[in-house]
Amino acid sequence: MRAITLFDGELHFDADYTPRDTPVGLVEVKVLKAGICETDLQLKQGYMGFSGVLGHEFVGVAQSGRFAGQRVVGEINCTCGHCEFCQRELPRHCENRTVIGILNHDGAFADSLLVPEENLHAVPDNVQTEHAVFTEPVAAACRILEQTHINSDHSVVILGDGRLGNLCAQVISTTNAEVLVVGKHDWKLQRLNELDIRTTRLSDFQPALTADFVVDCTGSPTGFPLSLQAVKPCGTVILKTTVAAEQPLHLAPVVINEVQVIGSRCGPFAPALQMIADKTVRVESLITAEYPLDQAIHAFRHAEQPDTLKVLLHVSDSV
Repeated sequence: MRAITLFDGELHFDADYTPRDTPVGLVEVKVLKAGICETDLQLKQGYMGFSGVLGHEFVGVAQSGRFAGQRVVGEINCTCGHCEFCQRELPRHCENRTVIGILNHDGAFADSLLVPEENLHAVPDNVQTEHAVFTEPVAAACRILEQTHINSDHSVVILGDGRLGNLCAQVISTTNAEVLVVGKHDWKLQRLNELDIRTTRLSDFQPALTADFVVDCTGSPTGFPLSLQAVKPCGTVILKTTVAAEQPLHLAPVVINEVQVIGSRCGPFAPALQMIADKTVRVESLITAEYPLDQAIHAFRHAEQPDTLKVLLHVSDSV
């Protein structure tokens, strides 16, 4: 099958890729579309030391099981079901997990991939395929609401105006909290303004210890230090950024101001799909470009440019 692979930091288009050995009992999903995200770009830079087929944001058609013939999206953590964390109903932290396109599991930048049936969710008929691709990052934004108790009395600063910053701002705005997005790009901030979300340029941002919550979506080592300049004493910093580079940390402000720091990763797909279906979260303006699978190398170059948000890969019209 065709696939986009990463080996030794180099991307390749393989017209005849042989999938790695995988456990039996998984459902084959023929891929329709997939999205390039910041994690894919960081994997290319060496994050996690991944080798294999990239891609974890996808929509495809299940070839067997209870979703056979239906469009599906898939949660990315593939679990063992019997370790301590699985037994504690924390499967995203399964000790034996593989992670689609990220850890020991071939991903979705290919004609097909294999997914545990319990990871699959049917895409509602009224959701366009290119919009459903955003389910995984919207779910990651929804994870913040699982981990915190943000409400209308709170102020939230989101650092970063990119794909994830935009989606986190939209999801958190459903709580009626006071949300402010800090970014570097007028055109990205304008998209948020059109959704009635307050924004400011980083050059105009004067951090003070006033925010109840700060969400770091910068994708940069500079995000966490800036978060500590913005969060109030006894407030909470939520880290969404993963970077390949090492990060020097000055942790004294965490101690002095008794700041709670929460790492936040994958989230629930069901509410994410519902938000996309009922347009509580709008994703259409985030799509910058779409490339066929065999032009994925060019697509990655485009995704790495500062004037892009989401670049999609078109794999098949119907399967």
